[in-house]
Amino acid sequence: MAKKLKLSRRTKEIPKSGIRKMFDLAQKYEGLVNLSVGEPDFDTPPHIVEAALKAMREGYTHYTVNAGFLEFRKAVSEKLRRENRIEADPEGEIMATAGAMGGLSLAMLTLIDPDDEVLIPNPGFPNYTAQVVLAGGKPVYYPLKEENNFHVEADDIAKRTTPKTKAIIINSPSNPTGAVLREKELKNIADIALEHDLYVISDEAYENILYDGVNHTSIASLPEMKERTVSIFTFSKTYAMTGWRIGFVVAPEEIIEVMLELQEHILVHPSSISQMAAIAALRGPKEHVQKMLKEYAERREIITKELNTMLGVTCIKPEGAFYVFPSIKKTGMSSEKMAMYLLEKAKVITVPGTAFGDYGEGYIRISYATSKEKIREAMNRMQVALEKLNN
Repeated sequence: MAKKLKLSRRTKEIPKSGIRKMFDLAQKYEGLVNLSVGEPDFDTPPHIVEAALKAMREGYTHYTVNAGFLEFRKAVSEKLRRENRIEADPEGEIMATAGAMGGLSLAMLTLIDPDDEVLIPNPGFPNYTAQVVLAGGKPVYYPLKEENNFHVEADDIAKRTTPKTKAIIINSPSNPTGAVLREKELKNIADIALEHDLYVISDEAYENILYDGVNHTSIASLPEMKERTVSIFTFSKTYAMTGWRIGFVVAPEEIIEVMLELQEHILVHPSSISQMAAIAALRGPKEHVQKMLKEYAERREIITKELNTMLGVTCIKPEGAFYVFPSIKKTGMSSEKMAMYLLEKAKVITVPGTAFGDYGEGYIRISYATSKEKIREAMNRMQVALEKLNN
C-alpha cells in the first residue's frame, strides 16, 4: 500500500481563493455573464506587440541579468521621475519582476521573518494574506470602512501596530473597492511607519486607472519614505498586458540586492521579450491607454447608476481601478449567499466580499473590465433576480 503523501504545512495554511471558488462553480452553468475577472478585456496595444515581435526577430530571446535589461530599468526610471516624483537609480534601485505578484512575493520573502506581523487592508487583495503566510509572517488586518469611502484611517493602523509589526501593505487604487488614497492620508501612514520603524509595501498596480481628476501619489515620493518603501508596479492593468507577466519593483539598493538573489533561485528573470515590449509601452504613444480609460469611465457610470436602482443595493462610485464594491446588506443575505443566488438565478458571476476578508461581509465585488453590452445584460438580469428575491 502506497504511503500517504505528506505535504508541507504551509500549503495547508494558505487560504483558499474565493475568486477561484466562484470561477470553478461557474463551470457548471451555461450562458453566464462573468463580472468576476480583474483583467482588461482589451488586447495589448499594437505598437507594444510589434516591439515584442521585433525583439524576437533581433535575437532578444536569451537570458538577461536578474534585474532585467538596463534599458528597461532606464525606461522605468524615466517614468518614475515623470509620473511618480520618485528618483530611482536604474542600476541599483529598480528590478524587473514577473508582474506585480512576482514583486510582492519577493518583497515578503526579503522583509518578513517567521512571526513578524504585517498590516493588511481588509477588504483587500487576498494574495496579500497568502504571501505573508508563505513568508512565515502573521497577517493583521486593518479595516476599510464604507462610511469613510473605503479610505484608510491612520488610527486603525496605529492601534494594530505592535512591537512585532514589520510592515504595512497599502494598495491604491484599491482592489476591490476602487478607493484612491490622497496625499494627506499617505502622510499619516508615513508618520506611523517612521515612528515605529516599519517598512511599507505599496501595491500600485492600478496607478493609471483614475477618474474625476483624482491623482495618484506614490508614498515613496514623500519625505524619508523612499528609504523604507518597496513600491510594486505592473504593466498588466494599464497596458492590458496580463499575460506578459512583466512588472517592476523600486526599493532601496540593499533590499533590491536581496530580492535579486531570491529571483535568481525562483525565476532567474522575467521574459526578455516582455521586457522589450514594456520599454515600448513606457516610451511609446499613450492613445490606446487613454481610449481604455475613457471606456472604463463610461462603464463605471453605467454600472453604478444601475446598481443604485436595485432593491437592497447601494454602491459608492469608485475613484480608480475597474471594480465596484456594492453593499447588499439591506437584502439580509450574506455575501456568499448573494453571490451564489446571482450565479444560480441571474447567471451572473460576482465575487463575495468575504473573498477579500471578513470586513467584506455585506458586499460583493463586480468587475467592469468587460463590454458595456455585457454589463447592461448583467444589470438587467440582476435587477430581475433581486426583484424576485424581495417579492
